Amino acid sequence: MSETLQTTGIAASDADLLAQTAIAVREAGSALRERFGEVGRYRTREELMRALAANDDTALDILRPRLTRLRPDAGWVEDELDGGALPPGEWWVVDPAEGNVNHLHALPEWAVTATLVRENQPVLTAVHLPLTGETYTALTGAGAHLDGRPLHVSQTADLGLSIVATSQARPDEDEKVVRRVGSSITAMLFDALVVRAAVPATLHLVNVAAGRIDAFWQFAGARADLLPGALLVTEAGGRISDAEGRPWTPQSQSFLAAAPGVHAEAVSTLSR
Repeated sequence: MSETLQTTGIAASDADLLAQTAIAVREAGSALRERFGEVGRYRTREELMRALAANDDTALDILRPRLTRLRPDAGWVEDELDGGALPPGEWWVVDPAEGNVNHLHALPEWAVTATLVRENQPVLTAVHLPLTGETYTALTGAGAHLDGRPLHVSQTADLGLSIVATSQARPDEDEKVVRRVGSSITAMLFDALVVRAAVPATLHLVNVAAGRIDAFWQFAGARADLLPGALLVTEAGGRISDAEGRPWTPQSQSFLAAAPGVHAEAVSTLSR
C-alpha cells in the first residue's frame, strides 16, 4: 500500500456492498447510542475490560451476521489492537466501538467502523458517528463521501498554518514508542499551528479527509485504527506514508496522513 492506495476497477457489486455496509454500521451505532450517557465507574481494570467487551458485543451482535451475509467467504477481524498483514483473500476489519473508552466516560468521540480488505488492500469502508448521525464512506477509485457529499483534503501548503493531530500510544505500549510519541508532539508544537492529541485515530482521519485537519500521525498502530482512515484520506486526495515518508503498509511502525501541500514538511518534522 503506497501513499496513493492501489486503485482497482469499481464493480457495481462493491458499490452495492458499501451501501449495505453503511446500513450495518448505522444499526450497530444505534444500539451503542442507547447505551450512551452515563459515566461508568470502575474500581479495577477487570471491571473496565468487562464494560468495554459488553459494548463490543452489543455492536458485534448486529455487525457480524449482517456483514457475514454480505460476504460469506470473507475472513473476520474484530480485535482492534491487531496489526500486520492479513492472509490472502477478503477480510472484514471491524472496530465495533472505536473510541470505546470515550463512550464509557460519556465523551462524544466514538464511532463504529467496518472495512473490507481484499488482498491486503482496503476496498471499501464505512465509519458511522452515532451522536451526530454522520456516516463517512469510501470506495477505492470512487472517492470519499460524508452522507453522499464528496470529501476533499485541505489545500493548506504551510505546516505553520496547519492543525495537526495524533493519538496516544495504546495501553501498555512499549516505552520507546511512548517516548517517540512525546518527542513527536514536541516537534510539532514548534512547527505546526495547533496540535491536537486524543483518541480515537479514526475520528482524526475523517477530519483529514474532510479538510478540517491538515495532518495526522501515529506510531505503532493497528489495522482497525488506520485502514478506514487510510482509504478515506486517499480517496479524498490526501497522501499517506509512514512517518519517514516511505510507503505505508499495515506492517509499518508509523503512519502519516496529510494534505499533499504539508506532507513533506510533516515528514521532516517527525524525522527530527
